[in-house]
Amino acid sequence: MKKTHSCGTLTADQMGEKVSLMGWVQRRRDHGGIIFIDLRDRTGLIQVVFDQEKSKEIFHLAESIRNEYVVAVEGEISPRSQETINPKLTTGEIEVFVDSLTILNSSKTPPIYIENDIDVDENLRLKYRYLDLRRPEMQEKLFLRHKIIKNIRDFLDLEGFWEIETPVLTRSTPEGARDYLVPSRVKSGSFFALPQSPQLFKQLLMVAGTEKYFQIARCFRDEDLRADRQPEFTQLDMEMSFVNSEDIMNIVEKLIVDIFKKVLGKEVKYPFLRLPYREAMSRFGTDKPDTRFGLEIQDISKLVADSEFKVFTGALASGGVVRGINAKGASFSRKEVDDLTELSIKLGAKGLAWFMVGPEGLKSPINKFFKTEQLEELSQKMNAEDGDLLIFVADSQKVAEEVLGRLRVHLGEKLNLISEEDNFLWVTDFPLLSFDDGEKRYVSNHHPFTSPVEEDINLLEEEPLSARAQAYDLVLNGVEIGGGSIRIHRRELQERLLKLLGFTQEESYEKFGFLLQAFEYGTPPHGGIALGLDRLIMLMLKARSIREVIPFPKTASASCLLTDAPAPVNTEQLDELFLRLELPEKEDDESEEKGC
Repeated sequence: MKKTHSCGTLTADQMGEKVSLMGWVQRRRDHGGIIFIDLRDRTGLIQVVFDQEKSKEIFHLAESIRNEYVVAVEGEISPRSQETINPKLTTGEIEVFVDSLTILNSSKTPPIYIENDIDVDENLRLKYRYLDLRRPEMQEKLFLRHKIIKNIRDFLDLEGFWEIETPVLTRSTPEGARDYLVPSRVKSGSFFALPQSPQLFKQLLMVAGTEKYFQIARCFRDEDLRADRQPEFTQLDMEMSFVNSEDIMNIVEKLIVDIFKKVLGKEVKYPFLRLPYREAMSRFGTDKPDTRFGLEIQDISKLVADSEFKVFTGALASGGVVRGINAKGASFSRKEVDDLTELSIKLGAKGLAWFMVGPEGLKSPINKFFKTEQLEELSQKMNAEDGDLLIFVADSQKVAEEVLGRLRVHLGEKLNLISEEDNFLWVTDFPLLSFDDGEKRYVSNHHPFTSPVEEDINLLEEEPLSARAQAYDLVLNGVEIGGGSIRIHRRELQERLLKLLGFTQEESYEKFGFLLQAFEYGTPPHGGIALGLDRLIMLMLKARSIREVIPFPKTASASCLLTDAPAPVNTEQLDELFLRLELPEKEDDESEEKGC
């Protein structure tokens, strides 16, 4: 059998060689007695030539070829004439004169163009994903995804990690998103759950003495979707014994630096910035801040406490705060300021106070409520200069931070302040717990197996909301790409935390008895992290959403347009599982499936 060459790897050094090529017809051009075809495989394009003078039979067969036909050709590599050289192609100086042609398969006219930068509805791309993936830019994304994952495996192998698989069928456990459930045929009335993460199994691997584990893990969560979220996704899961938070953050930094250098040829600055949670919220209004630009939030609560502006003083009197941002050099019109106010209300604020900065100082309808010296102090505090816009939110600390955090990103984009560099940081010292007003109970901010900071353990019963977690999130350009923690490894402390979360002793043992029992057999201190590979790859490749870097993604309603899944099953299958369907009455729904 003759060796098949790759279309995009042929070079002028091979001039005169006989080659065998197979691939798809990208385009066909008939110039009378000569037909040119751009032949494509995953490595690129090469121009092949059919000359009527050389073989009328082959030329006649070539006349029947259309775009996306699959063909095999044999021929000789020849130089292109000077005027026909294509500098945009790596093979642009050569072509192949064909002396043998086989049509391996024909093709209907594709519903989407097999080329880059197409302007087509995403739903059509997802329905014909196998065609969409033929496009060179999608092939490149698949290739780089492969390279990134291979690099991860190579790096962690050299660092002494073992790749170990954990079960996909497991038991449903509380806390977190809804599980995808799988009914058991052999144990009627019981269900498996697909794992939201391998959390408990990787902890059990530490009990088992493996010490350094990793897995390219498939995970499943039945939750509302966004551009950076899917019902099934891939994460890099890692766990280590006898480590602290710094050990884990350091190994992840080395891994990230290695990936960017070897796959993209880019240098990443490290060590990454460490930012405590409380500082991230006060400066940026979010626990996943984008630090590629300024516009940091300022607290002016004390400065305006004695003003006559009741919006400010009323918020402070009720225990709230007044915080603001200086949109440097914004020079907004009044309409743009009104639009910004409307946006702030949509985000949850009661309104937006503002000052425009001119040559004579601060200017606003609310100037009259402030003394001259207060306006001067405010100007100095906000580093105000001619052309700036100062905006303020007076509300609870939570609302003020969240609204200003989102306005900050909006302004950063509008004012073109966000740089192209990649900026990593760690957010640390998260609160261990928060209180769910709806359920009237404490809930874990990460998961129930996160260890409190050692000196905060004594706060668990008396001041649980003051206890900090030994947890850390990795943020890239304002997107959380991973999170982890040091785990609880002693049964007594794990039971204390489960009790605090509202589990009775019986419920704790029913749900987590296997883990609690394992903790009685010499469990080492351990911790780990999970990195969202789809998000990381999306950001590395500057893609618009994770659907661009997942071969076969789902839509916003967790459906697959390619296979029409999920789909009904027949009555016999339901009977085998002892299931009966009681569906709600169907409502008229004229809304179209959205792919975003």
